[in-house]
Amino acid sequence: MKNPHSVYGYRNTESVTSSMPDGFRYSPTSSYSDVSTVRKGNPLVVAAKSVAGLFVACFTPPETTDSKNFGDSEEFKPPSVVSTGSNRDRRRTSGRGIYGSPQNSTHGREPGSVRFTMEEIYKATRNFSPSFKIGQGGYGTVYKGRLEDGTLVAIKRAKKIIYDKHLGVEFQSEIRTLAQVEHLNLVKFYGFLQNEQERIVVVEYVPNGTLREHLDCVHGHVLELAVRLDIAIDVAHAVTYLHMYTDHPIIHRDIKSSNILLTEKFRAKVADFGFARMGADTDSGATHVSTQVKGTAGYLDPEYLKTYQLTEKSDVYSFGVLLVELVTGRRPIEPKRELRERITARWAMKKFAEGDAISTLDPRLERTDVTNLLLEKILELALQCLAPRRQSRPGMKKCGEILWGIRKDCRELSALDFRSLSSNSRSSSLRKE
Repeated sequence: MKNPHSVYGYRNTESVTSSMPDGFRYSPTSSYSDVSTVRKGNPLVVAAKSVAGLFVACFTPPETTDSKNFGDSEEFKPPSVVSTGSNRDRRRTSGRGIYGSPQNSTHGREPGSVRFTMEEIYKATRNFSPSFKIGQGGYGTVYKGRLEDGTLVAIKRAKKIIYDKHLGVEFQSEIRTLAQVEHLNLVKFYGFLQNEQERIVVVEYVPNGTLREHLDCVHGHVLELAVRLDIAIDVAHAVTYLHMYTDHPIIHRDIKSSNILLTEKFRAKVADFGFARMGADTDSGATHVSTQVKGTAGYLDPEYLKTYQLTEKSDVYSFGVLLVELVTGRRPIEPKRELRERITARWAMKKFAEGDAISTLDPRLERTDVTNLLLEKILELALQCLAPRRQSRPGMKKCGEILWGIRKDCRELSALDFRSLSSNSRSSSLRKE
């Protein structure tokens, strides 16, 4: 099994920054930051060159992730489990508009309302059987389990030796955030256990691995570009919900392909809220939250890196990197490539500015009129998301609307191509007769 550090939120600790180490500081005088020489011309070209110039090249790449898939074996017959707990601590969200999903949970109670006991956890995982392990990382281990009512869950167990103050804050942050949110495209939270010996989070089990695994073809097939577009739309909906439709704006701070889990029907669910942070109180006139930099190398907003000012637009920047990742299939940082291609988003934006977007397309994808249109439109949105200054980036809701429009345009083009192909086939048949 390959290094499944990020599955269900256990990050590769080498690829995460919780502060600003000296070697990780944004340098406005770096060789990539001088944009004063960009010539006037096409605004998209100028913007692309500006974005390309502001990427930081001193990141370390995140490692690969992987997970096991388990069938419904005899081992997973429902154990006898009785859950205890109360829902009085659960903070409800408004779930307005299309972004809210119906409340629904295991044990007939709301997700997140359950405080599990160790006896229940042992029964669900068969005493943390190694055969049930689906993820391992610096923070701990993830197991697959089955609750009394048959619900399959992922059970995240922290390492006892790392119960320090910093990771305790992460655990509390994830619990608080998960208990507040519920959305079709967010991993569902069922409950937790915390005592002097254990810190455990119980969340929805999503069976089809991570987006990054699928982009790496770990599961043996290539994701079509249209499917990747649908995944991007799902992620946009999830993050829009966090930013706009909860009681208080929530900034995820770690939007990346290894934190996006896929269902068997390739619906996306955003996971890992260990870095999540409440956004600024705009009612009081605040524009940002000043905080230490946290996130994953390659996805971090350079303005946040430079100023320590966190806003929802930092998630938008990470989403822009994700869009580039989706169309290229490459990781945000590719250290084994030649220098000019190592920072994928910078390379892709440069190619887009030069009118050579097609060379950035994942080589495993077929080049058609539809994929060409999809590629151009997605890279154009990525360009906006990757703007150096947050004020120039669209909001996540706008990103979702643009992606919906792209999907509509491509479906119409596909229908035209199909009708044209059918018409040509009929004409050919008539000529033969």
